[in-house]
This record gives sequence, C-alpha cells and structure tokens, in this order.
Amino acid sequence: MTTETRQAVPGGSASDPGHLINDPRLPAMQPRKVGDPFRYGVYLVPDARTCRAVTEVTTQLRAQFGLVSAGAFPPHATLVGRQHLRLDEDEIVSRITTALANVQSFDVHNAGAVQHGRGFVFDVNHLEDGSVNEPFHDLAQRIQAAVAPLRINDPGSPTNDFDPRTFSGHLSLASHDLFTRPDLTAEVGEYIRELEIPVPSYFKGRKVALYRTESRDWAGRWWTNMTWEHVRTWKLL
Repeated sequence: MTTETRQAVPGGSASDPGHLINDPRLPAMQPRKVGDPFRYGVYLVPDARTCRAVTEVTTQLRAQFGLVSAGAFPPHATLVGRQHLRLDEDEIVSRITTALANVQSFDVHNAGAVQHGRGFVFDVNHLEDGSVNEPFHDLAQRIQAAVAPLRINDPGSPTNDFDPRTFSGHLSLASHDLFTRPDLTAEVGEYIRELEIPVPSYFKGRKVALYRTESRDWAGRWWTNMTWEHVRTWKLL
C-alpha cells in the first residue's frame, strides 16, 4: 500500500480529496474529519535543567506506579492545549507568529512540587513575592485569541483553553492517571517529596512551542495512546 501527502483545502466536502488528512502515515484516500485525529498544544518551554527535572520525576512515577499522562508530553507549561483546529498548519503558525511579535521574555519562578487538584505539579504561576505572574497570563491570553478562530466545535473532545478565572501556570508531574486512581494520590505525593530531585527556582520564559498531538480516542483515556510531534518553536525577545 502506498501513501501520499495531500493538502487540506478549507471548505471541502466529505468526498473531496481536500478533506483528507495531510499525513503520510494514513492510507491514501482515507477520509477523516478535518483536524482528526489531531489536536494542537501551544506551550511555554522551560530551560533545559527544569525540563530534565520534570522528566526525571515523570520517569520515576512511571517506573514506580505506572503513571504515564504527564510523561506523555514533553516538559512544558500549557498556554492552550488539546486544541481541535482546522488542519491548516501554515495558518496556525502564522497566527501564533503574529501574536508573539514584540512579546518580551519574562521571569518565571518555580515554587517547587505541590498538589494541584488531584495531580502534582511544579508551581510556576506566581513570582517569588507571591504575586501572579502577569506576563505569563498575558502570553496565554494572546495565544488563546490567536487560535480561537481556528477551533472546530467538538463537545465530545474537551479542550484546555485559557480562562483568566482558573488559569494557573504549572509543569505537570502527575495528572490524569490520578483521576482514575485517586487512591494513589497521597502515596505519589510522598514519593515525589522523597525523590528530592533538584530543580531551578527560576527560569527565563523565552520559548514558545507548537506541538501536534494524536490519539485514537480524545473523548476517553487519550493519554494512554497519545503521540506527539514538534511543529515549531518561537523565541521571545
């Protein structure tokens, strides 16, 4: 069986070849809804040492408890996530590029590992004095505005949007798995503390990245089969 790459054409009909996924891993002429099975995430990327600390924690949690959701992603702080967008990556990149024009890099304080809902994260939402990191929130709001016109309405596949009332910058260490195994929460928290993995208390927020993620079931336990590909990185001023 051969495959070929096809260019998505906005507004094509279901029988129109322009409705095909631009992905060489799918058989030629296989129809899909525009954007399926892909979702997009736009992330603030920490420095390398912070990324290493995140990876060390998630690797240990997978080895000890079988937790995979946080480690299924590259280390990141979500600006917007699981976005079901029209499959026109040139337009996605263009809109994000415009949104990031003249945006300055900013300081990010890492307050260490804390419980966040049912999961655990490195808390990067506040500055060292306890005030909200406004440039971080402003950046997320910019990205939200940039991708919102490209969204496909899909009530069965919840997105991770920016909401100023609930947004809290964080680097996930243990997340979705603990919704299905809440009995592990206390033990996982204790284990993270005992690891004592060193992590910088500060990094410069200067990189934003776009990732394409793929899952067979975005309405279910997508983190058990999700894969991802890096699309583009931007450096702030």
